[in-house]
Amino acid sequence: MQAVLGFVPIGDEMSMRLNLCRLACGAALGSAMILAAQTVSDADKKFVKEALQGGNDEVQLGKLAQEKGSSADVKSFGEKMVADHTQMGEHMIQIAQQIGVSPPSGNSMSEKTLSTKLHALSGDSFDKSYIQAMIEDHKKDLAAFKQEVANGSDPAVKAAAEKGARVVASHLQLAEQIAKSHNIEVSER
Repeated sequence: MQAVLGFVPIGDEMSMRLNLCRLACGAALGSAMILAAQTVSDADKKFVKEALQGGNDEVQLGKLAQEKGSSADVKSFGEKMVADHTQMGEHMIQIAQQIGVSPPSGNSMSEKTLSTKLHALSGDSFDKSYIQAMIEDHKKDLAAFKQEVANGSDPAVKAAAEKGARVVASHLQLAEQIAKSHNIEVSER
């Protein structure tokens, strides 16, 4: 057990001092992590939880687009959603753990509703509905990420939001290009 905790068996005064130093440093680090989790604003925690939930949803919908999309660019967009949102989620999970936020399990109700709708579609109808949903969703997401960048209090959360905003903006731009090339009408909301 002593070796697991990094303690050297006490045999002389130097070893005892080293063990006490290690114990004090470990306690200080643990206290700092608890304090950091407590000082993060509720708004930052909410952003992290919602970003994780949104990312999970994008991954599932991206997989569906790879499976059901009728055009190569929609399938490719779905593949990009899976890759990018998986990567963003992995980074955001680390931040969530640091600030004491439990990652959501499963998908949101809105994703389940959209997924059910999309499962019933095929061909151009699927592509149109999927791309329209992605544009609408990424507009909302981009606004949320920009809001966190502007008003967030935790530096790590703000940095993740800034990086995420760039990714979401690129997704929005790509989805809008696909909509234009397929003559898909997009609401201006």
